[in-house]
Amino acid sequence: MHLNGAEIVIECLKEQGVDTVFGYPGGAILNVYDALYKHSDEIRHILTSHEQGAAHAADGYARATGKVGVCFATSGPGATNLVTGIATAYMDSIPVVAITCNVGVSLLGKDSFQEIDIAGITMPITKHNYIVKDVSKLAETIRKAFKIAQTGRPGPVLIDIPKDVTSNKADYKPVEIKPVQPMDAEDICEKDVDTAVSLISRAKRPFIFVGGGAVLSGASEELKEFVDKADAPVTDSLMGKGAFPGTDERYTGMLGMHGTKTSNYGVSECDLLIVIGARFSDRVTGNTKKFAKNAKILQFDIDAAEMNKNVIITDGVVGDLKEVLSRVNAKLTQQSHPDWMKKIQEYKEKYPLSYHTDMLTGPFVVEEIYRQTKGDALIVTEVGQHQMWAAQFYKYTKPRTFLTSGGLGTMGYGLGASLGAKMGCPDKLVVNIAGDGCFRMNMNEIATAARYQIPVIQVVINNHVLGMVRQWQNLFYEQRYSATVLNDAVDFVKLAEAMGAEGIRVTTQDEFKEAFAKAMELKKPIVIDCQIDSDDKVWPMVAPGAAISEAFDENDMNHR
Repeated sequence: MHLNGAEIVIECLKEQGVDTVFGYPGGAILNVYDALYKHSDEIRHILTSHEQGAAHAADGYARATGKVGVCFATSGPGATNLVTGIATAYMDSIPVVAITCNVGVSLLGKDSFQEIDIAGITMPITKHNYIVKDVSKLAETIRKAFKIAQTGRPGPVLIDIPKDVTSNKADYKPVEIKPVQPMDAEDICEKDVDTAVSLISRAKRPFIFVGGGAVLSGASEELKEFVDKADAPVTDSLMGKGAFPGTDERYTGMLGMHGTKTSNYGVSECDLLIVIGARFSDRVTGNTKKFAKNAKILQFDIDAAEMNKNVIITDGVVGDLKEVLSRVNAKLTQQSHPDWMKKIQEYKEKYPLSYHTDMLTGPFVVEEIYRQTKGDALIVTEVGQHQMWAAQFYKYTKPRTFLTSGGLGTMGYGLGASLGAKMGCPDKLVVNIAGDGCFRMNMNEIATAARYQIPVIQVVINNHVLGMVRQWQNLFYEQRYSATVLNDAVDFVKLAEAMGAEGIRVTTQDEFKEAFAKAMELKKPIVIDCQIDSDDKVWPMVAPGAAISEAFDENDMNHR
C-alpha cells in the first residue's frame, strides 16, 4: 500500500492492537487526526481537557490493562504539556507511547511558530525517543517504539513527527506483531539463583519486601508460592500494592515513611531482607545507613542498574521476576520460622493502624469505600495524605488495582489516570481519591468524563489545606503554615454540576455512606466532596533523616 505518513501512523497503531488513544489536536498533528477520523470505528479517541490529562490517561490505561497506553499531542505547548505525564510514567516504569507532531523538516531549528525540541526535552524521562524525518522509516520506528516500551523494564517512548512527514507518502506493508516476550530466561545466572536459595535457607528471621516490579512482571502466583515456602512476613511499597494479597495473614502493611510499625520494626530486626522488584526509594528506607542494618539483603530485579544503587546488597538475581521466582521456588525447600512469625503477629496486634472514629476522616472514607466495593474496585489516587490513607486502609488483593504516582509524586495525576483506567477496564468500578489541592490541578477532566459519560467516582478528601505539606509544617516547622491554606470560595459541587457531572457534599460518616452507595448505582461521573478537619494526619510517620525503626504515631506524640 502507498500511504501518507498519517495513514501509516494509524495502520501501525492497529497492528499493535491499540483500541484507545487519548489526546488533543492542533495544527501540526492535523493530518494524523484526519486519518484517525477515517478509522474512528476501530480506534476510539478521547479528547481530554488538557494534554497533561491525556498523558495521565494513557498511563492509567497502561497500568490497569498491562497494555501500552497511547497519547497524541501537537507541537510546541501541546507537546510540552505531556512532559509531566511522561515523567510520571518513566519514574514508575509504565509503558506509554507518546506521539507528537512538529513543524515541517525545513522549519526545524529556526524558532518557527510552535516549534520545540520535544525529543531533547524528554530525553532524560523516556526509555528512548525518536524524531522521524523520513516517511519511509516511520512504520519501522513506531514498531520499535512499542517494543522498547514493553521490553525488559517498561517505560515511555516518544515519537516526534514533522508535519510534512505526515503528508509525504511511502510504501507500507502490514506486519503481524508478535507479543513481546519476557527477558530471556537463559540470561538469568543459575549460580545467583543457587546463592539466593542458600541465603534464604540459612535465614532465621526473613522478611519479604515487594515492589512494583512484581506487579509489572505478573508474578503474583509465583510470589505467593515463594512466600509460603519461605515462611516469611510480607511488606510492600506503594507501587507493590496488590502483588501480594493485603488480606493474607503474612501481610504486615506498607513499609517506610508512612508504613506500619510492624513492617518498619520487622524489617529493622530481620536477618535477611528479600527485596522483590523494588528500588529502595528514600521514602521506604528512611536513613539508609540505619536501614535493615541487622540483615543481609537479597534483591531480585529485572534492572541490574538497581543493584547497589541506593542500598548496598549482599547478593542479587537479575531477571524477569516471574522467571526468577519460578527458578527459586523449584530449588527452595519448605522453610519454617514459627517463633519469628509469632513475633511479627504480636507486633500486628500491638500496633494496628487506627484513626478517630467519631467523625468523618480520610481513613474512614477509604475504609467505607473498601466495605461498599467489597475490595473489588480499581482505586486511583492523586498524591498526598489521601494517597497514604488509600494505601493503608484499602486491602488490595490483586495486581493492577491500585494506580498512583509513586516515583514522581504527581499532583493532578489521578483524574486523568482514572479515565484511562475506566476506558481500559469498562467493567471495573473506578474510584479516584483526591485531596482538594490535587483535585484543583486537573479538575477540568471532569468535563471530559461528562462529555463521554465515563462513570468514574471522584472522591475529594477536602480539608481546605495542602494536607501533607501542612502536616510537615505542623510537626517540623513550628506550625508556620506558609502558603498551604486553601481558604477560598471554590465549590466543588457546583463545579461538578457546571461541567455536566453530579456533585454531592458530605460532612458526616452517614452522609458519605449514602453518597457513595448512590455513586455506585448512578453509572455516571460524580464528585463527592468530603469535608474533613484540616489537621487530620497520616500515622505512623518517620521523621526526615530518621531510621524507619523510629516510626511514631499520634499516641507517641501525646506521651512525649
